[in-house]
Amino acid sequence: MKRLLIAAGGGGDAITAAMVHTALHGRDTPALVLSYAWERLVVDPVPGPRGIADFTALDRPAPDLALVTPRTAPRVPAGSLLPRLAGGLRPALGLLDPYDGTIGLTRQIEAAARWCGAEHVDLVDVGGDIVARGDEPTLRSPLGDALALAACAATGLPTTVYVAGPGLDNEVPRSVLAPRLGAPAFALAPGDTDDVLPVFDWHPSEAGAMLVAAARGVRGVCGTRDAPAPVVLDDSSHLVYRLACEDALRLSPLAQALARCPGLDAAEKVSHAVCGFSEIDRERRRAALLPAPTAPRPAREPDVVLDRYLAFAHARRAEGLVYVTTRRITEDLLLNPVEAATLFRSLATSSPDRRVAPLWRLAET
Repeated sequence: MKRLLIAAGGGGDAITAAMVHTALHGRDTPALVLSYAWERLVVDPVPGPRGIADFTALDRPAPDLALVTPRTAPRVPAGSLLPRLAGGLRPALGLLDPYDGTIGLTRQIEAAARWCGAEHVDLVDVGGDIVARGDEPTLRSPLGDALALAACAATGLPTTVYVAGPGLDNEVPRSVLAPRLGAPAFALAPGDTDDVLPVFDWHPSEAGAMLVAAARGVRGVCGTRDAPAPVVLDDSSHLVYRLACEDALRLSPLAQALARCPGLDAAEKVSHAVCGFSEIDRERRRAALLPAPTAPRPAREPDVVLDRYLAFAHARRAEGLVYVTTRRITEDLLLNPVEAATLFRSLATSSPDRRVAPLWRLAET
């Protein structure tokens, strides 16, 4: 028998699900985590989530169940880090395909439960979008969470919703979420992060990275990319909240409206009606603005990149930031993979106190 967990939003939620599983059941308890391949334009240049048809070499142990392994690969031009993540997490990793809407997701979760021999589902979200009302002005990406919540409710399987690190995704503020979540159930401990910590050497999830950092005792103001305000890591940032599925469903008008939704196009229309936007539309607009692919430029000299980083760090310190994510550095400095690897290796070896894994401390000078 395996434990069955659902990563509500994909990406960093799959990593968070592995940590929550370790905290609840121990690292050696077999588990399956179902996750979307919905990894945004930083990883996947094609807007929206990827489905089963977008991958090769998926393992199909049962109808409606697709397992991702290190041998799995996305079909060009799509991109996905799920195959690499499958090799980096202890739980097995399965694909949630939302193209048949809530109805299809319900079948997939039921198939996974039968295959696992699981009589209970743990639905895990980092940040708290899963209990968003839909009208929060800073809300950006509620659709995947709401579809997963609606599908879990439709299975009839007993489901517990876990919200880790409310506000860490820099969408709905923690102060807004707190009254909806009640008292925390537990706090993630440093040992709960040990297995996933190496993943952040290459995975861009910022909410997951900050959750790991908070669980390992990091406190301070952290800057992320493309966000209106920094995140403050404090003694509440590594807390996990527990809700019954029906209680979470009552808090989410979007999830309620997605009941029996037959497809992703229909789900987008529901999102427009409830929230006033579709995050897939936003991805389409951003993708349309991306420059055409060009030949990779030569890597800049390490000293040039280091000087740019030092200027960046000085400016961010002046703004009050103490830490930044790897993704923030990479995107702000427009680093290619060679430049990023060289810079981070240099920072970690020449000034080890700068690396507060999985974040980076901004030096005073």
